[in-house]
Amino acid sequence: MTDTNQEGTQRIFISEVQGHQARYWKLIQFTHSSTKAAGAMLLAAVVALVVANTGAYDAFIHFWHTEVGFFFGDAFAGMSMAHIINDIFMAIFFLLVGLEVKYELTVGELTNIRQALLPIMAALGGVIVPVGIYLLFNATNPETAHGWGVPTATDIAFALGILALLGNRVPSGVRVFLSTLAVADDIMAILVIAIFYGQSPSLFWLGAAAAVLVVLVLMNRSHIYSLVPYLLVGAVLWYCVFMSGVHSTIAGVLLAFAIPSGSRVDLKSFTDWSGTKVRQAHEAFQPETPVIAQGKYIETVSSLSRVARQVVPPATRLEHKLYPWVYFAILPLFALTNADVSFTGVDVGAMLTDPVLYGVLLGLLVGKPLGIMVMSFAIVKSKLASLPENVNWGHMLGASILGGVGFTMAIFVANLAFDDEVLVATAKLGILAASLLAGIIGFLFLLLQAKRAHKRGVAYLSTAREDDENLQTADRDAAREYEEMLRDIENPQMKEEFAAAHSRGHMFEIVVDLGPTGLLGGGSIRDVREALREEVARVLREEGKEDLLEQVQEDLHENQDKPPLVSVEEALVREGGEAARQRALRREEDDVTGMSGKE
Repeated sequence: MTDTNQEGTQRIFISEVQGHQARYWKLIQFTHSSTKAAGAMLLAAVVALVVANTGAYDAFIHFWHTEVGFFFGDAFAGMSMAHIINDIFMAIFFLLVGLEVKYELTVGELTNIRQALLPIMAALGGVIVPVGIYLLFNATNPETAHGWGVPTATDIAFALGILALLGNRVPSGVRVFLSTLAVADDIMAILVIAIFYGQSPSLFWLGAAAAVLVVLVLMNRSHIYSLVPYLLVGAVLWYCVFMSGVHSTIAGVLLAFAIPSGSRVDLKSFTDWSGTKVRQAHEAFQPETPVIAQGKYIETVSSLSRVARQVVPPATRLEHKLYPWVYFAILPLFALTNADVSFTGVDVGAMLTDPVLYGVLLGLLVGKPLGIMVMSFAIVKSKLASLPENVNWGHMLGASILGGVGFTMAIFVANLAFDDEVLVATAKLGILAASLLAGIIGFLFLLLQAKRAHKRGVAYLSTAREDDENLQTADRDAAREYEEMLRDIENPQMKEEFAAAHSRGHMFEIVVDLGPTGLLGGGSIRDVREALREEVARVLREEGKEDLLEQVQEDLHENQDKPPLVSVEEALVREGGEAARQRALRREEDDVTGMSGKE
């Protein structure tokens, strides 16, 4: 939310509670930050490692293996706290993953197959190559060969948290590529877990799970938009999947796809209806009467509130509610109970020469980046897809290395793949070492690209609104970066233009490239106008828009006192709206360095 919006919201509340609201807003910002979430998980992992190598480790293990449950007469139903985290809480994590996947498939990057092809195929390469590297070390050992799935998964929270540290110094295309890749990677990891790492399935319980899933689908088709029935039936689905032998976390993904992503409110009618209600509330309001005595006013506002809450789709509501609990409670708890690599009483020499260690370590640190880069290069060079706008191969390498941050998903698979505690600890050591190295190296590669861009005067501003309910958390972080930079701009005209772009509510990117001397190519603003005119003319000729080309050139000539982007944008929006403007201004691979920001 921008400062203006936040201040406006603050003024709605009485002065006595404005301080509480400000603190609440800061808490919301904190718990919806991918960087803070990654920090919380890292802290939990460090605590687990420290405790695992002290005298407190036995008590630590005993605590997490404490049985929790219910007595029914003499019968006891329960499980250890560690199993509650791994089987129940992680099912909630997979529910959130499923909601994020559903978002991408419905309205996100996975809806356009051409746009999605690059990250999807890159994710596939990032799964195949690590498997090959792991089997290179372990194929001949039947006790360890089954662990090939460990180095295949990317930890989306850690990877995006590290990327968020760079803020607007990297183009949003890098974040979109990495987040879409991680989502595609999660889909593959879910399939791997479901197919290869369950027990021998019980046909009875699988049938029961299928029946429950049919009930959920019928609820969706019957336009049931309340979350409570889905969560209650989802709990039954979890139990059936748990009893079937397939890992119970898969129930979270299945439930996510059954929860409606539409609204029960007719949005066209709601606009008129809500306007009428606001007018009625205004007419009913009596400034001198205590609010508790204003029955008509309260009734009108309550009616508006009840319906307005239902405008937001159930899937969106649930995703936003789950995010802070998953990333600041469930995943840190998982890290605390599963990152405990203990060297006490262990033959460290044998561990350091174990092929599992090198299969996992090199699979994540070398295999993931290699697979992602090779597949990306093949897809781009075959013209099936192109690099994201303003993204170069240096950016792609940095993002590919961050793909080697496995952590949560890799540790989760390691617990399923191995029965031997020594092998689990060895795999965890490889995961932690690879994730740490991949995080540092990937960050440094992207920082190097950012420094090169900074020397050319390039900044990337994503003008999405932070208060947009449909934004993913990583995009919300980028929007917050934009808003912080906007506050620091002193030029009133530039600030006004950026604010106007921001108010449109579209997710797009402004690339500012003034060159090392402060002006494009060391020339004048006329050079900027001429370079832009030539670039737009080239794209419009390719699209056969000769009439529009003539209008753009005329506007550029007549509006010499306006910034060139403004005059171009006005002509394009008049001709065909936002879509025409985006098509005309889209950069291609062979754009000149000064205009694209590519090297």
